[in-house]
Amino acid sequence: MKGSYSAMSSRWRTRGSCGAAGLLCPLLGACLWAAVVGYKPVIIVHGLFDSSGDFKNLQRFINESHPGTNVTVIDLFDRGASLQPMWKQVEGFKAAIYPIMQNAADGVHFICYSQGGLVCRGILSTLSDHNVHSFISLSSPQAGQYGDTDYLKYLFPQLVKSNLYHFCYTAIGQRISICNYWNDPHHKDLYMNSSDYLALLNGERSSENSTDWKKNFLKIKKLVLIGGPDDGVITPWQSSQFGFFDDNETVVEMQHQDTVGGNWSRRRKPTQAQGEHANSTQTTLYLADVFGLKTLAARGDLILCSVPGVQHVWWHSNETVFHKCMESWLV
Repeated sequence: MKGSYSAMSSRWRTRGSCGAAGLLCPLLGACLWAAVVGYKPVIIVHGLFDSSGDFKNLQRFINESHPGTNVTVIDLFDRGASLQPMWKQVEGFKAAIYPIMQNAADGVHFICYSQGGLVCRGILSTLSDHNVHSFISLSSPQAGQYGDTDYLKYLFPQLVKSNLYHFCYTAIGQRISICNYWNDPHHKDLYMNSSDYLALLNGERSSENSTDWKKNFLKIKKLVLIGGPDDGVITPWQSSQFGFFDDNETVVEMQHQDTVGGNWSRRRKPTQAQGEHANSTQTTLYLADVFGLKTLAARGDLILCSVPGVQHVWWHSNETVFHKCMESWLV
């Protein structure tokens, strides 16, 4: 009994030293844990028509789960400036991000939202000495965009998805960011010959840089692809996970998977309705490993996270999405 009293007394003395009701103990413990663990810096790149101020909730989620993390939302190409050509944005963001990388001996993490996910792919492909560990692509049209969304109606009120190729696949059109990844499944030849950005990154259009870009891209430790069926902007939503339409506008997934987390099963056979269209460029991107997707999967470093019920503008403010799809990859 005396021993029990002594132990209890010791615990109360410890609680008292932390402050009233021990409220300071968890905070001090978290700070000490952060100092020991040393979370890698997180760099956030925004999407079309966004700005750095839109990511306060995401910053809060990170700081609450990983105290002491240095989180930087790059304040470039905000709002209307996000329509500037993708290669121009890649170079601008790269210049702003590179010093952060150089000051992070243990590497950094990327969270790249919507169009920003494609900007980050450009950075990762062209920067030979990047030190990005987790590349989290948050509802980004990685395989392209093809849909009559509110964004499209705002930008091109006189056009719909079926005829936007007349503009996008011209020299003038390629000066606008969305046209750099507009992927019309009914005009693949025009897309591959005219796209100055996505077709090059995806290896659908030959480039003398393809080998180096693949080597650079594969320096990442994890690729996390987040998306969901209720997005409402990314079209098809599976583009966020490298699925896309064939020329019948049937979605061909990147690869059939058993579970979230990159455990791949044998590829599904195409249905009779899909026929030969199932052997689309999108599937080839994976099977031919043109820029490293299959290699990442074989390494166990390709993670798919699908969340229903999330509209496009809320991905970075949804705490469930953060805990389910991002939190564990930011260490």
